[in-house]
Amino acid sequence: MAMPTADVLPALPPDAAPPPSSKKKRRQLRFLANRKAVIGLVIFGFFCLLAVFGPLLEPYDPGKRGDQLLVGPSADHWFGTTHLGQDLFSQMLDGARSVMLVGIIAGVVATVLGVLVGVTSGYLSGLGSESLSALSNVFLVIPALPLILIITLSLPDTDDLTIALVIGCTSWAWGARVLRAQTLSLRRRDYVEAAKATGESTWRILGFEILPNLTAVIAASFIGTVIFAVLSEITLAFIGVPGVSEWNWGAILFWAQSQQALAQGAWWWFVPPGLAIALLGTGLALLNFGIDEYVNPRLRSSAGTKVRGVKMRVGFTPVLTAKEGK
Repeated sequence: MAMPTADVLPALPPDAAPPPSSKKKRRQLRFLANRKAVIGLVIFGFFCLLAVFGPLLEPYDPGKRGDQLLVGPSADHWFGTTHLGQDLFSQMLDGARSVMLVGIIAGVVATVLGVLVGVTSGYLSGLGSESLSALSNVFLVIPALPLILIITLSLPDTDDLTIALVIGCTSWAWGARVLRAQTLSLRRRDYVEAAKATGESTWRILGFEILPNLTAVIAASFIGTVIFAVLSEITLAFIGVPGVSEWNWGAILFWAQSQQALAQGAWWWFVPPGLAIALLGTGLALLNFGIDEYVNPRLRSSAGTKVRGVKMRVGFTPVLTAKEGK
């Protein structure tokens, strides 16, 4: 006897795959579910807000001298004062703008140059590719900080923007090498070969087939360059290079060191800028780690594993067994 087709229901396995829309949504939220990435974003966003609104929150003029000389933290001066009675809290807020401005601009410049040189040299072949690769190698072996110092001191007029451009134009080589290696592995993929077969132009293939797959690598390169730029600018300010913002965190540490703040017990003069540098570097490093775990499937899969205890024995290599955490 024939059974009506309307009464027949399709049999689906119990572990059927979720619809594509839920997969896409889960993939979009995977980065924000990473604790390292979220903490890094919060810290980085906090310092960006300080750079924008910090000068509006300054209780005093950073350069104004007062009668309270070398006084510790109090209700009037949250971070204490210098040997000239200047408010350190106002100097810290004013210096945040210089640090973040140089870091972000240098990161953008170095990332753009790294993408142009790295992706182009990785996709193209011939003399042009080898020339760009050789240029990257030259900039890679040159000591970055001495080169930045020489260029900065050779310029007639320097300011934060000039220093940011100098740092960005001299620190793109490492990112370019990484992007070149990734592009070399992508240019032989099936979807790239299919785009070539359909007659797509080279620049369209680079812009719509290769660059979207390098987004996370480019973001990690940008974060790494920002860290290097921030530390380089603070170093330049600490050693007294002209043109750096007067109240840069490195300049605050320079004056604290030159006036022997540690010997005088004025810990409030060098601890706040040191903690700010460490906190900003930690936030950027956590953000970079979060991007690495988002990009690398092995790091992402190992983030939720629990390692059982293993009894160590001399002469044998221990084997760890991992159990997926729920």
